[in-house]
Amino acid sequence: MKRVFLFLCLLLFPLALPAAPNVVVIITDDQGYGDLGITGNTVIDTPRIDSLARRSGTMERFYVSPVCAPTRACLMTGRYNYRTRCIDTFIGRAMIDPAEVTLAEMLRGAGWATGIFGKWHLGDNHPMRPIDQGFEEALVHRGGGIGQPSDPPGGEGKYTDAILFHNGTQVHTSGYCTDVYFDAAIAWIEKCRDTGREFFAYIPTNAPHGPFHDVPADLLEKYQSRDLTPVLLGAPKQADRVARVFAMIENIDRNVGRLVNRLGELGILDDTIIMFMVDNGPNTRRYVGPFRGSKSNVLEGGIRSPFYFHWPARVSAGRSSDRIAAHIDIVPTVLEACGVKPPAEVELDGRSFLPLLEGKQVEWPERAIFIQSHRGNVPVRYHNFAAIEQRWKLVNPSGFGRETLPGEPRFELYDIATDPGESRDLAAERPDVVARLRKLYDQWFDDVGSTRPDNYAPPRILIGTPQENPVVLTRQDWRHVEGRPWAPDSNGFWMLKVARKQQYDVTLRFPAVTESAVAILTVGDATMRALLVAGATGHAFRGLTLPEGDADLRVTIASGEDERGPWQVEVSH
Repeated sequence: MKRVFLFLCLLLFPLALPAAPNVVVIITDDQGYGDLGITGNTVIDTPRIDSLARRSGTMERFYVSPVCAPTRACLMTGRYNYRTRCIDTFIGRAMIDPAEVTLAEMLRGAGWATGIFGKWHLGDNHPMRPIDQGFEEALVHRGGGIGQPSDPPGGEGKYTDAILFHNGTQVHTSGYCTDVYFDAAIAWIEKCRDTGREFFAYIPTNAPHGPFHDVPADLLEKYQSRDLTPVLLGAPKQADRVARVFAMIENIDRNVGRLVNRLGELGILDDTIIMFMVDNGPNTRRYVGPFRGSKSNVLEGGIRSPFYFHWPARVSAGRSSDRIAAHIDIVPTVLEACGVKPPAEVELDGRSFLPLLEGKQVEWPERAIFIQSHRGNVPVRYHNFAAIEQRWKLVNPSGFGRETLPGEPRFELYDIATDPGESRDLAAERPDVVARLRKLYDQWFDDVGSTRPDNYAPPRILIGTPQENPVVLTRQDWRHVEGRPWAPDSNGFWMLKVARKQQYDVTLRFPAVTESAVAILTVGDATMRALLVAGATGHAFRGLTLPEGDADLRVTIASGEDERGPWQVEVSH
């Protein structure tokens, strides 16, 4: 009789399965570890993020790359960026290989709605745009930031009333860009809630990245009148720049508050994971907590991020873990939380830290995390790298800006668990640890560098497809040849793949020529020339037949002895 009763109860009142969570990932651009009140900054006001942090779980030692695009590639794939072909931040090296499977693709395949609002920075053209890589809703800017060569004409450097791209279509927005991103994300979340769909909202702001001329005026006035001395680290000339950065960060804080409040009003806050992090160290020399270093540096100040994980349904407020974790761990953590398995062919480098934040007693073997970034077309062994364990950190902080390693590597070893400020180099005292971590690093470097044939070749941009027509090529993704990469007198070429043989029109955009000049277009084996009159700012080559396959496109604007490349090129069919 009891069994019959239990059966009827289960039939009439089935056990409620845990709700699948929504996921929100907020990542800011060039905001360092020390740019929050909760991390010890006594000057900046971030009460809403601070409050969210106190109600969240915290990974106390969370690592990112020292520059932005590599962090984003790791976050999106759960794999080291050297596996993805994204190895730098510009000139064709910030594009992700289309074969990589993103978190958006994995969650969308499992039924989640997927949206991105802000900075993508993993490819502006098909097949590398967010709408090609799993996002069904996308409101983004091009390139690595507003104010860079990928800005559309008329939108140069405009944080207010920015020209953005909504699902691939150019749109002129109204308002400050961070407000626009959060407005769009909130409106989209409301639609998801109304239609009963779980959602993944990725909100990567381009603030507080420069340029710094266009920031919220009321907040700028506030910080310009405030004494910033405690956070300037003896660099008073940076005061105005830091005031502008802090104005952008407090604006982000206000928007985070708006988002959290709206999730509460919609009744979905408890069942929504909210993650907050930054992409690298601060973009000026300023307070970074107990660390030293800043953006582009592999010392702790350049690669440590605050990391807060708000999920009241499963993670208690104030829960924390001191285990090392990194950007590569976001994908496996989110997938575990959502009950989604990665595709069988996807090999993740990361590890889910969800059990740690849930307070479960789980086996957590010793691990090493590897961070490396520098300019150039190919990674260089030992150049600007860190190998990090729970206790030890081996580092060669050789600098991001050089393409090659100057001289022999100079290894430094720190007991990072007790010396987070990296003040005492123990390399000479512990050569055994140096040798062991160097061996682990060598194994990692060889492994990630052999992920696919021609591992570090840049991806090619597709032309001649229905997915993108016209295709706009900018200096963000050209392969630089002459001059400084984005300088007016520089030149380069674009690596293309022609989807099918047909006729193409190629339209050039460039600063006005001051005297008569010649525009020379070379695509594969074809070359076309055109005379330009003084004052010309563009030219269209029409009816160029291109065969299917790989082709490099280069344009030279020649006037006397002066030669330079165009600012942008538009290819249509």
